[in-house]
This record gives sequence, structure tokens and C-alpha cells, in this order.
Amino acid sequence: MTRALALLALLAAAAFAALGPLPAHASDDARPAKEIFGSLDAPSRHSLPAAIGSYARGCVAGAVPLAIDGPNHQAMRLSRNRNWGHPALIAYLEELAANAPSAGWPGLLVGDISQPRGGPMLTGHASHQIGLDADIWLRPMPGRRLTRAEREEMSSWVVVRADRNDVDPALWSPAHTALIGLSARDTRVARIFVNPAIKRALCREAGADRAWLSKVRPWWGHDAHFHVRLACPEGADFCRDQPPPPQGDGCGAELDWWFSEEARAPAKTPAQPKPQITLADLPEQCRDVVQDSVAERN
Repeated sequence: MTRALALLALLAAAAFAALGPLPAHASDDARPAKEIFGSLDAPSRHSLPAAIGSYARGCVAGAVPLAIDGPNHQAMRLSRNRNWGHPALIAYLEELAANAPSAGWPGLLVGDISQPRGGPMLTGHASHQIGLDADIWLRPMPGRRLTRAEREEMSSWVVVRADRNDVDPALWSPAHTALIGLSARDTRVARIFVNPAIKRALCREAGADRAWLSKVRPWWGHDAHFHVRLACPEGADFCRDQPPPPQGDGCGAELDWWFSEEARAPAKTPAQPKPQITLADLPEQCRDVVQDSVAERN
């Protein structure tokens, strides 16, 4: 992280600490937080950025957008308005896109990042709440600018074989390994989530340089994109990191489990629906992040 971003994080923490919790409309305490954050189409007016809370229970102040088009990236699914993130993540994505051709990848197609103020989403992800998560498609950027309609309608490539035991050789290439390796070697990255079959391919193809594999974690889904998660920026006092991943490359018994009957067995009983996250369940600083809209109703 640059010194400038570190200083911004420290200043943002001091500013929120000085403000303390701000009142919200009484009805917002019981209202599902996804409805509040999902209705906000612009970032908060904080001049200092802050990732607040944990990846699956938080928000982001002072988010900035990833440009819809860059020299080596294109943002997808524009109707979702989820191309917002903490400035540290946007800087990372821009740098990764610039370096992608060195890995044999022409450019990034970037899926969901976060909503303008983060928080729980109306559909899809449980995480992506604090502006430090991004989905990168496993389909290379074409050599032309996609139309808005194409960005809504076209799909990424499912690079996992139908039996889910390995990658599909018709779609998988050495450039996939090179790009994920390039992404994971960055010291700002805490984790990268991929389908277990993709992890198996990376273990096989990584070669002698394997340290980065510890950050690449198998998880359900993730067969058409990989999910990059940055660590909390330096000085981000209200941001909560995960514990670090286990030591080692993760290519042994722990990976084998993902291909077992236990891992693939459907749940025997329907899962109980989880309680809705409300604004009261989020860090108190998230009240200030949504205050712009709350104030309009008071």
C-alpha cells in the first residue's frame, strides 16, 4: 500500500472516531440492511476512504468506481452498479490489468466489486461488503469494446470439467495459471477463491514457485471467475481481517477433501434461512455511511 493511502486510512479512522455513532431513522434498525444499501446509487460523501467491519458484515465509506473501460480492463454487468470499491482495491485492479499482458492475458473482464457504499447486497454475495473483494472473469477481454448490452448478456467461461474433477482442457490455458499467480503474488492480497478443480490445476502447473498457492483457497462455485480479496489497508482501524490462511501450498489432503463424497453430498435437511442482517447488526460507523439517505427521510 502506498504511503498516501496509509495516511488516508489513518485520517479516516480519526475522523470516524471523532464523529462517534450518528442516529439513523428508527425504522432502519429493523429493516434488512440489503434494502438500505441496495437502494443507494452513489457513494457516501466522505473525502477519506474507510473499509468498515468484516468482509461479510460491513460497509465502505468514500468508495470510488472502477472505470467502465480501461486500457486493459472492461467492467461487466453495469446495471448492477457494483463496480465500486475502496481506493486500495481499485488501484490494485488497475495495476493488475496493466500487468496482465505480461502473463499472456490480454485484459480483465471485471465482475462484481461492491455497491457504492458496500454493505449487504439484494442478490448474490454474502461478502463484497467493505470494498475489498472483486470477481475477475476467467474469460479474457476481447480485442474490442463491448456494448452495454453485451456486458449484460454475455457470460464468462466455465472452465471446470462437467464431472467437476478437473479443468476443461478446451478452455483452460497456461495463461489462466499465470494470471492467478500474478494476482496472488501481490502482497496486498489476502486470499483468492477458486473452484476446487481450478486449485487442482494450479497445484499441478505452478512449478517450483509455490508460495503464492497458500492464498488460493478452494470454495464452492467460482468455476467461471476467481475472487480476489485484499487484506485490510494499513491504518484501517475499523476493518477486520480474516485469520491468515494455513501454512503450505494447500495441495495435499485438504484439497483432496473437496473431491470427496462428503464435500459433494447435498444437504440432507433443508438449511434454515439465516436471519436478515439489519443496520443494527453492522458496525456503528455504517450508520454514518448511510446518513446521506437517512437524513433525506427525517
